[in-house]
Amino acid sequence: MTPELTALTLAALLQVLQFSAYSLSSIMQVGVRKAAGPRDTQIELTGTAGRLQRAMNNHFEGLILFTIAVVVVTYTDQSNAITMLCSFAYLAARILYIPAYVFGLAPWRSLIWFIGLIAIVVMLLSALF
Repeated sequence: MTPELTALTLAALLQVLQFSAYSLSSIMQVGVRKAAGPRDTQIELTGTAGRLQRAMNNHFEGLILFTIAVVVVTYTDQSNAITMLCSFAYLAARILYIPAYVFGLAPWRSLIWFIGLIAIVVMLLSALF
């Protein structure tokens, strides 16, 4: 397995952890009955539960681009030191993003998010050139 695929696998497992944290916090906020219900009306989460939900959704969005970058690098056999460093920089940024979002660490949250995005862009550009 390439280092990029390893980072992608770890990023997917991070998504599972984020989903678990979000689920637990949302159940604690609204109760089991409402959380397990049909959700015919939207449940508005606030506080930590809401921030964990938004951080999780943000990771879903970033994970799409990161997956594309890893697939391009892997299938074109262009894995190198730069793409490896970028893939783990992305993963580190996503790990740091969670507490930055949950604790409202502005402007650090945005800076961390931007580092992850730049890592993806560099991977894609590395594959093109």
